Amino acid sequence: MPTMFDRIWDRHVVTTLGDGWDLLWLDRILLHDLSGGRALREVAERGLRVAEPSRVFATPDHAVSSAPGRTASTFPRGAQLLDSLRRNCAEQGVRLFDLGTRENGIVHVVAPEQGIVLPGVTLACGDSHTCTNGGVGAVAFGIGSSELTQALATNCLPQRRPGTFRIRFEGSRAPGVTAKDMILHAIGRFGAAAGTGMALEFAGSAVRAMSLEERLTLCNLSIEMGARVGMVAPDNTTFQYLAGRPFAPTGALWDRAMADWRTLPSDPDARFTRDEAIPMTEVAPQITWGTSPEQVAPITGTVPTPEQARSPAEAEAWRAALDYMGLQPGQKLEGTKVDWVFIGSCTNSRIEDLRAAAAVLAGRKRAGHVTAWVVPGSEEVKAQAEAEGLHRLFLDAGFEWREPGCALCVAANGESVPPGARAVSTSNRNFVGRQGTGARTHLASPATAARSALEGAITDPRA
Repeated sequence: MPTMFDRIWDRHVVTTLGDGWDLLWLDRILLHDLSGGRALREVAERGLRVAEPSRVFATPDHAVSSAPGRTASTFPRGAQLLDSLRRNCAEQGVRLFDLGTRENGIVHVVAPEQGIVLPGVTLACGDSHTCTNGGVGAVAFGIGSSELTQALATNCLPQRRPGTFRIRFEGSRAPGVTAKDMILHAIGRFGAAAGTGMALEFAGSAVRAMSLEERLTLCNLSIEMGARVGMVAPDNTTFQYLAGRPFAPTGALWDRAMADWRTLPSDPDARFTRDEAIPMTEVAPQITWGTSPEQVAPITGTVPTPEQARSPAEAEAWRAALDYMGLQPGQKLEGTKVDWVFIGSCTNSRIEDLRAAAAVLAGRKRAGHVTAWVVPGSEEVKAQAEAEGLHRLFLDAGFEWREPGCALCVAANGESVPPGARAVSTSNRNFVGRQGTGARTHLASPATAARSALEGAITDPRA
């Protein structure tokens, strides 16, 4: 019996190409400023038009400044990219959620928020964290620049059909455990390459109990396990989230859509290429210690020693990571001094993330030596947070309240963590130089990040 992934994939196969490859129809294509303008220009230079412009949506996010009061020209290089995106979207009839509009924000925050991504759709974007969108029950994946041009010109892509990997989180979450902790635990448990060539489906009682925004966080880091696709089956939680969104169906179309969406989940006896279960009793708040998301430990734990590695190659990787991070084998993670805190990114910048971080502050102020930024994921999130007074809690605690965008996640907009500085970040990658040359990044949940800002050191959010 079919899995949810197989069911959706089969609906979108235009033709089978052989040797495991299919020509896949795309329901949605997302563009951002780093690659969108260039891809649209390449389509025009080939004398072509975007095949289905009504299915394409663009937003500047990667290279725009997050400074309060920013404009398109605050970061000059970003201004050039935005100008290209604006011109080419206008020429090709592609909808652009420009700076200053209520719809603008990080591409993978905006798509679910606007109801652009829906259960059962296929969606592609020139960004590896496109897998985030599978949290609503879609097949969403990142593609390269040449694939993006082809997708825009034909609305189809040849794709190798992946295997399927189900991870079941069973049981109830302990206090302080978040979706971010769950996915970091899974990556640490199975490894950063465990999902290579796979479409991940997250299931189990703990996943069913999640909000939609938590499911998006869970799927966001699927790529950090090597998988291009992450998915959660749609249910009443999904439908309640999507109802009334600007691009979601309405009226009779909504009723028909929901009836169809209810047929999508994997059959009870569906067979997966790999199937694993994680008891929630084994999941605690997590924080990374190294330079890969798989180099992670419970926040109450210690830095491992290379002698604990499973192979000589892993031991060598651990030594290099410890050297870069300035940590010692056996060192306790709690109490490690922190210089920067970043709350944001397509992983953890939605309203529930900001509420969770704000709840930790309790009228206290950040440690004096810590630079702390809060970057909402979209203009919608920013407006809602301000309506709830969350921004005032952050400002009173000494945090910077900034404009929506990718900001410090990827440091592509002129904003970065200084060399040698240690950051607790709610983003998705702790690679060498990811947040700036020489920056040392620890990935964690919004609550852990906020608490660490208050204490000036890595701190258990439950303490």
